[in-house]
Amino acid sequence: MRVFGYSLLSALIFTACVSTQDPEGADDEILVEDFEIAAKEQLLNKWYPLSLDHDNGGYYSQITRDFKLGKKQDKMIVTQARHIWTNAIAGDIYPEKQMYLNNAEHGFQFLQDEMWDYVHGGFYNFVTKDGEPVLQPGQEKTAYGNAFAIYGLAEYYRASGNQMALELAINTFYWLEAMAYDPVHKGYFNVLGTDGKPIARTPEWPSTSDVGYKDQNSSIHILEAFTTLYEVWPDELLRERLEEMLILVRDTIITEKGYMNLFFEPNWKPVSFQDRSREEVNKHYYLDHVSFGHDVETAYLMLEASHALGMDNDSLTLQKGKKMVDHSLRNGWDQETGGFYDGGYYFKGEDQISILNSRKNWWAQAEGLNTLLIMSRYFPEDERNYRDYFEKQWGYIKKYIIDDEFGGWYEWGLDKDPEAKEDLKGHVWKATYHDFRALQNVIKILREEKPLPYPGNLK
Repeated sequence: MRVFGYSLLSALIFTACVSTQDPEGADDEILVEDFEIAAKEQLLNKWYPLSLDHDNGGYYSQITRDFKLGKKQDKMIVTQARHIWTNAIAGDIYPEKQMYLNNAEHGFQFLQDEMWDYVHGGFYNFVTKDGEPVLQPGQEKTAYGNAFAIYGLAEYYRASGNQMALELAINTFYWLEAMAYDPVHKGYFNVLGTDGKPIARTPEWPSTSDVGYKDQNSSIHILEAFTTLYEVWPDELLRERLEEMLILVRDTIITEKGYMNLFFEPNWKPVSFQDRSREEVNKHYYLDHVSFGHDVETAYLMLEASHALGMDNDSLTLQKGKKMVDHSLRNGWDQETGGFYDGGYYFKGEDQISILNSRKNWWAQAEGLNTLLIMSRYFPEDERNYRDYFEKQWGYIKKYIIDDEFGGWYEWGLDKDPEAKEDLKGHVWKATYHDFRALQNVIKILREEKPLPYPGNLK
């Protein structure tokens, strides 16, 4: 078995083994069986080989509620790369190794042949079903999408040894460095033109547009991508950028209260609508709110990056991650039903957060499951009892997110959105990344599989 991209988890498992005894350990075996069924039977077996487009290459985007192919099949770099990542990971876990690696190879070929721009470099954000670029204004290329390409390609290289995949990931890193990196204020611009240059924000763009801004979402996934690439290609410049991104996310993007601002001016001044009316705040929800799902996800991604960098006594990052999880549990957790709300807002002059969107998307629940178990291992005696929250979160997912009839995960929890039962199971923003990753992470933690020697103790 490979050392696997979750080096943090291996370290975490070791720490838990030598320093604590999980009081709920007797139930771990039952939980692992649950997670195994959810990962293999309700996700992988439903998505693959169904989503493989053998006519045009890559993966189909739109999957119906009962796992049939939908009609709209434009392909997005984010979704395509996430499918590569999932199959690369699955190829190292399950006996059908070659099948999953073939699935990943199938996606790699499409990225290489159809989604890479051989004139200007970088990956197109969207292409048609058969690979023709879709150049929508403000969506031609993104740092976010190219980061996911790095993430999927690096993981595929680790699983297969395909040198061409590694070379493409490295080329994408250097392309982002040349086009999107800000040498003055650090970090990366997200919205890029066809030529790769950042698109400037002008009065012609609507106030709700993210053009010209930097943002937390692309930043945390650049952090994630650089972590995985660094584990297979420990380059000096890449290490410098990975450490920069970790410090930027931890010390600038995350607020003192323990949540992330979403969008920023180029100098990292937060985009805020606190001085506007509530109507204006709601209108600009996309640009300015507290995203509980991103916060709990980032707690994990920061720890993963810190461990990849060898910062094994990085208590600052651990405590900042814990603060984010605690803020999300205190303000964004449904105390009656369970699950994390989509988003809230601190209105000017108010200390208490207001929930603006009480719906519960699938990806936030998956990320919460993973991070809550991680926190339970680092802080088994904490008054919050993260293990209890972890078990409640799994209970919520089983009851309101997983489709027992057709398989897969609903996009929104049925407690708030019962009509989500009829919605698509897959589209350009929804595939098998958040849910499969969370399930595999918690399985490995609970099984305490092949821990690596861990030289430090984050506690």
